[in-house]
Amino acid sequence: MSLIGRSVTVKVPATTANLGPGFDTLGMALAVYDELEVTVRERPGATVTVVGVGEGEVPTDESNLVVRAIAHTFAALGQELPGLELVAHNTIPHGRGMGSSGAAIVSGIMAAKGLLEGIVDLDAERLLALATELEGHPDNVAPALFGGLTITWVTPEGPRYKKLIVHRGVSPLVAVPHERTMSTALARSLQPDSVPHEDAIFNVSRSALLIAALVQSPELLHAATEDKLHQSYRASAMPETDALIRMLRADGLAAVVSGAGPSILVLGSDPAQRLRAAELIAQHAESRWECLMLAVDFRGATVVLHSDDAAA
Repeated sequence: MSLIGRSVTVKVPATTANLGPGFDTLGMALAVYDELEVTVRERPGATVTVVGVGEGEVPTDESNLVVRAIAHTFAALGQELPGLELVAHNTIPHGRGMGSSGAAIVSGIMAAKGLLEGIVDLDAERLLALATELEGHPDNVAPALFGGLTITWVTPEGPRYKKLIVHRGVSPLVAVPHERTMSTALARSLQPDSVPHEDAIFNVSRSALLIAALVQSPELLHAATEDKLHQSYRASAMPETDALIRMLRADGLAAVVSGAGPSILVLGSDPAQRLRAAELIAQHAESRWECLMLAVDFRGATVVLHSDDAAA
C-alpha cells in the first residue's frame, strides 16, 4: 500500500520533569509547542526544514532526531520507511530543561502514527514504549504524549504512566537563561551511584506530598518541592540557577530545576506568586533570563492526517 500523498501535522507540548523530588518519575506538560508537518514523497530519504529554534543548528537530513524517531517507529511496526519532507516549526528552547529532545522524539512517533493510520494501530502503551526506547526514560515523553501531570514507572513489560489533572490554582513559571544550556548526559554524570537512606526516605515523602499539592492542595507546593536526590549534586554545573532557586525558595516560592536545567520551574499556588518570582529573578539575576508564564497543557501530542487519497 503506497503512502505517497499522505501528510500529517503534529503538535507536541514542552515538558518539565522531576518537579523537585520526583526524579525520573514525575513530569508535566506545558503550553509551549513544537509543530511538525510531514509529507510522503516519491524520492527516498528525508529532507528537513527547520523554522525557529534550532534553525541552522540541527541536522536537516536522516540524522535529524525527528526523522530517526519516525524511522524507529516504522521499523518497530515492520513497515518500510517512505521518502519524507519535513517542516519543523520549533518554539521549545533547546538544551534548557524543557523537554526539547523528548518533544522531537514524540513528534516523530506521532507523525509515524498518523502516516500509518488505518494500516497499523498504535495504542498509548506502545507509543510510550517506543518513545522511552529512544529517550532512555519516560518522565519527559509521557507528559509530551498525554498532557497534564504524569507519574511514570518501569515494569518488566515496559514503561507505564498515570495521567493526573493539575489543580487550576497551580500557576507555572519557567525562567529560561538566554546563554546557558545543559546536557542531560552531563547532568546525569554528576549524580552519585548511591544516596543516603535518609535522603531516599526524604524524597519519597516529598514526592507523595507533591502529588497531593499539585492535584488538590497547591498551598503545600513549597514543602512538597524539597529535594535531596539530584539538584544539589548538579548545582556546581549551574551556579546561577542554584543561586536563584535558593533565593526564590527563601522567599517562600516553590522553585526547582526544570528537568536537567539550567531553566528554573516555579510552581506558584496562584498567579500572584509567579509574578513575584519574575520580579525577584529580574532583580537578582546576573545574566539575561526570560520568564515564561505558562499554562499546563492537558491534551498532549496531537496528529492530524490531511490526505489519505493515495493510500485508500
